[in-house]
Amino acid sequence: MDNDTDDSDPGFGSDSPAPPLASVWTRPQRRQKEQLSRERIVAEAIALLDADGIEALSMRSLGQRLGAGATSLYRHVANKDELIELVVDEVYGEMDVPEVTDPASWRLALHITAHSLRRTGLRHMWLMSVLGQVGLNYLGPNVVDVTRRGLAIMTTAGFDMQEATKAMSSVSSYVIGITSAEAGWLMALRRQGYSEREWYEKVGPQMADSAIDPALAEVYLEQLAKDPREARAENFAYGLDLMLDSLQARLTAKLAAGVTGPVETAASQ
Repeated sequence: MDNDTDDSDPGFGSDSPAPPLASVWTRPQRRQKEQLSRERIVAEAIALLDADGIEALSMRSLGQRLGAGATSLYRHVANKDELIELVVDEVYGEMDVPEVTDPASWRLALHITAHSLRRTGLRHMWLMSVLGQVGLNYLGPNVVDVTRRGLAIMTTAGFDMQEATKAMSSVSSYVIGITSAEAGWLMALRRQGYSEREWYEKVGPQMADSAIDPALAEVYLEQLAKDPREARAENFAYGLDLMLDSLQARLTAKLAAGVTGPVETAASQ
């Protein structure tokens, strides 16, 4: 379809009202029949996604697993987009985001939150690939609650809401990015029938031998000696600590100066 707009397009350059927001959370839930409820649909969709990945999810494949026709599903979920909203919100309910009252505990609380998001993403390896889609509608109760508690960590620490929002977005982006890479790697291994240890034992020595720099070869060999899961966890924690160190420095400067608005840095002045 041509994406250019013209005068005949009612969505641009006219006084026509915008279409209503399309989200499962903006319309009332239909009265559910006992044999096919929204909860059952969501649970089965998550099981399908965990087993076969996002490519396998369709209203037809889900209906087959449920033993129900597409018409029955559409009584509860209008389309695949709504289904994704529902499954993402459901797994967000698994996350651990501490409630904090002590400003000094913000770093530990954010550390717990970030690791919990990573674990959730690795438990449901399809999750990170669809979070951008759900970002259009931050309306699900679990997503709203996780967002609220995450921002509360930052505002309790001493950040104003504007900077708290940016900080949480930055930390979330880091977690989502690195966990997406981990999940993609693990899914590729699964498709090829390898465990991480088997792959490292087969390919790892070749990586070390092909390294141009002897110091890099030594790093590869050190990684090969570790449990692959521990190595990935260490890499994740290192990057997370870099982000938290930066936030700590900004917060310290902010509190020392008695600043009530966003922190100014030399680069932003």
